[in-house]
Amino acid sequence: MQSAAWKFLLPAICVAVVAGFSARAVDVTLDAHVMGRTFQGLGAVSAGASSRLLIDYPEPQRSQILDYLFKPDYGAALQHLKVEIGGEINSTDGTEPTHQRTATDTNYNRGYEWWLMEQAVARNPNIQLDSLAWGAPGWIGGGNYYSTAMINYICNFLNGAKQFHNLTINFTGVHNESSYQISWIKSLRGALNANGLSRVKIVAADEWSDGWTIVTNIIADVVLSNAVYAVGAHYPGQVDNNSPAAAKTLSQSLWSSEEGIGGASWAKAQSLAQVYNRNYIIGKMTKDEIWSPISAYYGILPAAGSGLMQANTPWSGAYQVSPAIWATAHTTQFAAPGWTYLEGGASALLAGIGSFVTLMSSNSTDYSIVIETTGATAAQSVTFHLTNGLSTGAVHVWLTTSAQYFTQQGDLSPVNGAFTISLATNCIYTLTTTTGQTHGSAVSPAMASFPLPFKDDFESYANAKTPKYFSDQAGTFETFTRTDGLGQCLRQVLPQIGLEWAAEWQPYTLIGDASWQNYDVSADVLIETNNGLVFVMGRVGSVPGFSDAVPRGYWLALNTGSSDWELHSSSNLLATGSATVTANTWHNLRLAMMGSVLSCYLDGTLVTNVTDFSYTFGLAGIGCGWHGAQFDNFTVRQLHRGSFNFGLGQPLLPGMPRPALKARLRLPPPRKPW
Repeated sequence: MQSAAWKFLLPAICVAVVAGFSARAVDVTLDAHVMGRTFQGLGAVSAGASSRLLIDYPEPQRSQILDYLFKPDYGAALQHLKVEIGGEINSTDGTEPTHQRTATDTNYNRGYEWWLMEQAVARNPNIQLDSLAWGAPGWIGGGNYYSTAMINYICNFLNGAKQFHNLTINFTGVHNESSYQISWIKSLRGALNANGLSRVKIVAADEWSDGWTIVTNIIADVVLSNAVYAVGAHYPGQVDNNSPAAAKTLSQSLWSSEEGIGGASWAKAQSLAQVYNRNYIIGKMTKDEIWSPISAYYGILPAAGSGLMQANTPWSGAYQVSPAIWATAHTTQFAAPGWTYLEGGASALLAGIGSFVTLMSSNSTDYSIVIETTGATAAQSVTFHLTNGLSTGAVHVWLTTSAQYFTQQGDLSPVNGAFTISLATNCIYTLTTTTGQTHGSAVSPAMASFPLPFKDDFESYANAKTPKYFSDQAGTFETFTRTDGLGQCLRQVLPQIGLEWAAEWQPYTLIGDASWQNYDVSADVLIETNNGLVFVMGRVGSVPGFSDAVPRGYWLALNTGSSDWELHSSSNLLATGSATVTANTWHNLRLAMMGSVLSCYLDGTLVTNVTDFSYTFGLAGIGCGWHGAQFDNFTVRQLHRGSFNFGLGQPLLPGMPRPALKARLRLPPPRKPW
């Protein structure tokens, strides 16, 4: 074995002998003439409302977060960004606004994905942009997703990105994690060409449970094969990192078009490093996209902690740079799309547990080797032999361990075209002849709770905007000029359920802090129909994922159809009473929660006290049925003992009206009041 001249000593964790085990010795030849597939980048998927709260962050923290995600040679340095084509349906952690709410309505400024793409491109002009729909508004195709209307909807999104935001979207998909229709994919290709979008490539079919089924269709259908640029499968790295043998014979690129993290721990970062390497070594996948770039959604929502970073308290400016950022940087800061994987043993599994891939520059003799030793129980000594023109210059070593993230070590100097390194267990390394990499230096401020009291009268927003901190879970809530002309309000605008990706409850939006305990939530409310309801919510501690189940918390509703108010504990009706309420009239709903006592107010009058122990902490919110409804003067206040009156029939404040209400308690079987 040819020894290398060392210019440094690695930290103690990386010495040649660990915990009494002798280092396993391996020889690897790196041959510039034995080329594999073209590396197409590592990226992330902003979808499912996963980026919702990022835009609400203050500066400079918002820019710091964006730098950690997209700025080259700083943090994750993402090379690909996929965004959801919003359809105002719940796509995991909320709804994303649409650019086309009706067949005749267009607005290419709704939502935050345009902004996020602009920020990504501003930091990295070479970033590749991608798009995919999870669902669609209800008017599409008479309820049929695979329709001409949906094709036009996608084309409009792509053209609108260019016309209104100067964004060139390079790829688009079919229908996220849903069955595909071959004839529709062909029609989409034809429509893209006819609409001046021939540059846009199709990725198919973004399936999950068996993500490679379209391979058989591509082999059998030359027109489909010509329509599809890349075969994208979801979460192969969580199965076996493999693709079918038939897939590897295709001319199409193979992508892991959605992978997951599931947390901010070092162990999750190690798993991600395994995915990046092994998806190529085993499955020949040349691009990996992580859902999501950032966990910028409330932690009580489904699939918490999906992001490379965590940032869901915009009021505090705090964020967490998770180790997954650095697991990603070990590839993205050292290899660009267009580089080539080397084969012939240069990208392989390590015999002593772990893996490595070698990537060669497309326009120089530079190369980078990305290594992970997750799960190894002993050190491994590897000698790399350089042949056929690869650079014999200094090899720069970057290391990530559980104790230190993305630190540059001393250099290795090849001797007679070879160098040796001892690899410690449970580390991530990059060995490279390139320079310019950095470890981002911005530091987050301390975490802080959502400050109370909080009030929003929505006067500071233009029409059709999403106010700060509100996170729509079903339906869409936008600022709106009150029908009585007295300023601004928040209005639920959707008249019907869309083409769902997952089952939804009725429209509602959440706000706040999961630690909120004793507080009251109130709002002025108006129902725009004679058979509708509105409600305020409190102590929402969790939201069931991918179902129409009721959020876990309390909600106080007012109905025009039944002329009553109702207090619910999730799906259980706790109390109800009659009320005089008609459409297009303003009322005030207030739900006060102190310990186990829930106090309900209508127009300032206490109508019931109920004792219930089901929910102790959680967010606040508002909601309604599938119809227009307006909300104003939304307020959340912390409560203390003695801060409100428990007496039935007592006005909240002197002089407030006291409608004739008859309260009664009952505990019937669960039912839906709409």
